[in-house]
Amino acid sequence: MLDKPMKVVGLMPAAGKATRLAPLPCSKELYPIGFHRIGADGRHRPKVVCHHLLENMRLADIRQTFVIIRRDKGDIPAYLADGATLDMNLAYVVVDLPYGIPYTVDQAYPFIKDSIVTFGFPDVLFEPKDAFCHLLKHLQASGAELVLGLFPSSHPQKMDMVDIDRQGRIRGIQVKPEKTDLQFSWIIAVWTPAFSSFLHDFVLHDRMNRPSEQNGAPFEEVQMSTVIQQALRDKMPMATQIFPNGQCIDIGTPEDLVKALNLAC
Repeated sequence: MLDKPMKVVGLMPAAGKATRLAPLPCSKELYPIGFHRIGADGRHRPKVVCHHLLENMRLADIRQTFVIIRRDKGDIPAYLADGATLDMNLAYVVVDLPYGIPYTVDQAYPFIKDSIVTFGFPDVLFEPKDAFCHLLKHLQASGAELVLGLFPSSHPQKMDMVDIDRQGRIRGIQVKPEKTDLQFSWIIAVWTPAFSSFLHDFVLHDRMNRPSEQNGAPFEEVQMSTVIQQALRDKMPMATQIFPNGQCIDIGTPEDLVKALNLAC
């Protein structure tokens, strides 16, 4: 339970290589999806995909967001700059360890460890746009340390599907299942410092026990859902916010990118 108001920050991982879409002329997070009006003339300008996530965070009155990038993705800070066009303050954290999103997220731990975190994927579009507002309210009301935002999924084999009971309590997560009867995928999340600390300890343990890479063997990536499931097994209080009429689309594949572009037109 939250005893006093805490600072709320955004966290956006943008260190992926976009191998399913490669080659791209820019970082995937900067691919234009739709248009918006900016500037003194009020004319339409291209709206990059990560702008949608940041805009939705801003609707929840989040003014500071940490963007985590690889050192070769300098086009992201070059484009987003300090966040003034979004009325936000953006800070950039550089990650070197390529072992999955938990490692990416943990790079920001020194900066977010005492804050409430709002988390989303920069290549996933979702509605309602005020979803973070609902998650933050539920975090406060439920006493949970982590709240997952659940959206209907028509392609469960591409998503992490959440098994919930009739009260919306999490029983488990299926990572990109080939077949499933589950209906909802988690797309966004909010959490307290307790989960940030848990994730940090998880990454430290995984790193100490990770075998050294030899002869160019592919490394095993840790999934964010793996960390969540471990926290669930350790009895960390969790909750869900279900958006039964919500929509989401991941632009990570060419076919879904085409779908998103058609919807934005």
